[in-house]
Amino acid sequence: MHEHDVIVVGAGGAGLRAAIAAQEEGADVAIVSKLHPVRSHTGAAEGGINAALREGDSWEDHAYDTMKGSDYLGDAPAIETLAQDSPEEVIQLEHWGMAFSREDDGRVSQRPFGGLSFPRTTYAGAETGHQLLHTMYEQLVKRGIQVYDEWYVLDLAVSDEETPEERSCHGVVGYDVQSGNIEGFRARDGVILATGGPGQVYDHTTNAVANTGDGVAMAYRAGVPIEDMEFIQFHPTTLPSTGVLITEGVRGEGGILYNEDGERFMFEYGYANNDGELASRDVVSRAELTEINEGRGIEDEYVHLDMRHLGEERIVDRLENIIHLSEDFEGVDPLEEPMPVKPGQHYAMGGVETDENGETCISGLYAAGECACASVHGSNRLGGNALPELIVFGARAGHHAAGRDIGEAEIPTGKRGEWEAGDVETPVEPGAVEPSVEADATGGDAVADGGSGPDPAGLVERATERAKERVEALLDNEDGRNHAEIRAEVQQSMTENVNVFREKEGLEQALRDIREAREAYEDVGVADQSRTFNTDLQQTIETRNVIDLAEAITLGALAREEFRGAHWRKEHQERDDENWLKHTLLSWNDGSPELWYKPVLLEGENKRYEPKIRSY
Repeated sequence: MHEHDVIVVGAGGAGLRAAIAAQEEGADVAIVSKLHPVRSHTGAAEGGINAALREGDSWEDHAYDTMKGSDYLGDAPAIETLAQDSPEEVIQLEHWGMAFSREDDGRVSQRPFGGLSFPRTTYAGAETGHQLLHTMYEQLVKRGIQVYDEWYVLDLAVSDEETPEERSCHGVVGYDVQSGNIEGFRARDGVILATGGPGQVYDHTTNAVANTGDGVAMAYRAGVPIEDMEFIQFHPTTLPSTGVLITEGVRGEGGILYNEDGERFMFEYGYANNDGELASRDVVSRAELTEINEGRGIEDEYVHLDMRHLGEERIVDRLENIIHLSEDFEGVDPLEEPMPVKPGQHYAMGGVETDENGETCISGLYAAGECACASVHGSNRLGGNALPELIVFGARAGHHAAGRDIGEAEIPTGKRGEWEAGDVETPVEPGAVEPSVEADATGGDAVADGGSGPDPAGLVERATERAKERVEALLDNEDGRNHAEIRAEVQQSMTENVNVFREKEGLEQALRDIREAREAYEDVGVADQSRTFNTDLQQTIETRNVIDLAEAITLGALAREEFRGAHWRKEHQERDDENWLKHTLLSWNDGSPELWYKPVLLEGENKRYEPKIRSY
């Protein structure tokens, strides 16, 4: 068994920042990651980092823009923490050597992004995430922080008290992809989940193949509530053939969207009369799909994004890698012709419920980055707010797990504060096929992994033995169903039924499809019997996580009968603050999802954020 003070699961932006912060407090910290750190999906982020750095801007304005962008479903303590801490974290990156783009006078460059009242998006060309990832990886190496590279975390080691608020997390179980060994990792002080988003729930996504929502699913099965899962961001500009992201920075620099008739539809059809292409992402995505659905799309599939008028010098200086992406994946030279783009799944606003310090309702378990929901983004994330979330809340989780006093959190977790029971009528029974059975061969509830008691090492050992049994059962079923077929069916249904535009009939069909996938997964097997680099085994386990999160997203979408942010419902075309100004929570109780709600916290440090009509 491996032992450390703090164990970070995942090595993207949030994981690296959390590990550095814990090490700064003197903790013995280690990262356990299924990918080498610089292969993490943070490297695919292009646009930039929002931070109030210049005269004329302020953290208060950043916080207001974020709350407005969230359609008033963000929690003020988390939003204000992001806005207040982001400038210091960006300056820290610059001191660590991050190669930000600069103005002629030497200042770090900032550009406009959608939904912002000030051009506060700091960037490094159109590869900001890549630069951020490498800058922090240098710090990791410099500090000698241990990385268990290509170790896939299978389970959390969590005690089994009756309520999640009484439970504690003491480590994780990891699978060494290189050797096939399964070993325990004990965390003396805390486990921080930084595993990214669930993009692979959809078949057209900007996310990497590795983004299967592992941390969210493990925490969910351990008893941690997952929050606002129905709110999925679809980025307006992805390449049609692959889902590869075309940064919002193109529109921030002045790129224009046109329909088949050459009309600048964001203005011509009144989608955003003031901000046009720089309206919030949910607004632009719906506008594009409306154009396509009404017959004004190109080849009935996409619209055009044109940046030729910016001039070759400016494009090469600020957006060079966009040229290569367009040429490589679509065969289009954007210096000569407009790029084809359409909305694609991009980001999950929801995730593991945490407070503004990154802590969950289970003692010793934290989450940061896209896998967490504090809630900063509410029902819609503004472009440029993901990377500051990584570094701000990664740092806070690392510091807190390692023992620093950063103040008492204002956001309650679990059923500690005010909450109300929820209910949703579904066409099939959601949850595990046999919910009364806490554990089965293909992946049961992490809460049953070790039992309660004062023996953390024993808890981790029992969790490890149980994971070994689970893996052996999968390998023994050599002729079982192939996970790839099951996953593909879920992805196709989610893309068809739980996309930008949602209606009751489609959501119910998605739940039926997910139920069929769950039943098929009961007989899932692994054809590859090898013990080294068995990606078939790893992806089979990941598919269970995809199923769980697809169901959670769809349940939340069916339950929320209003139109807010990224959640559009055909039957409910108005934002309903009277009935729905609240967070959706799902808890996994012995295999049965429990729906409940808690109020949004709109009381900030100096003001209350009163919900207003959201227009651009």
